[in-house]
Amino acid sequence: MTRVICEEKIKYWPYAYDCAGRHDRVGLFMGSSSTIKWTGPSVLIAYIVSGAFLYLIMRALGEMLYVDPNTGSFAKFASEYIHPVFGYLTAWSNIFQFVVVGMSEMIALGGYCRYWWPNLPDWIPGLIAIVFLCAANLISVKMFGTLETWFSLIKVVTIILMIIAGLGLIILVLVTAVIQLESVTCGPMVVSSLVG
Repeated sequence: MTRVICEEKIKYWPYAYDCAGRHDRVGLFMGSSSTIKWTGPSVLIAYIVSGAFLYLIMRALGEMLYVDPNTGSFAKFASEYIHPVFGYLTAWSNIFQFVVVGMSEMIALGGYCRYWWPNLPDWIPGLIAIVFLCAANLISVKMFGTLETWFSLIKVVTIILMIIAGLGLIILVLVTAVIQLESVTCGPMVVSSLVG
């Protein structure tokens, strides 16, 4: 019996960046803007509550993985600790989620490209992206991992810059409001009306 030894082609840091950027999908910007338009800023409360629950779930999964460090996914824990049917459903819902999210990303990509090329059909950018990613994955796993890492890094840096710009706008608006309030309360109009 021959034993096949797999060579590790992707190092640790691409996994870390990929995990950080995996949830920051292309549709994040489009989806969050339309959600805030429909519901207002109160949806941020729902995002915070959902994020807190996801954090607790990920902590629990991390502790389960620490206790039982076997290979497998979270579907293994569902089938082992709850019931095999739950593991089966968890695995297939994860696959379904990747298919649905992948297709929604291609739709969002077509929407973004429509901004620059209004006459371009929406399916062409999605097809180009799918062919490009499939070719990168078929050529080399290391190349695909490197591409995913850099794309994730671009998304994470963009989100951080957007947060900094948003905080800058909030601070600018607050400083402007304080200056305008000072000119109303401490300006000559208030002083002359108090004296006169």
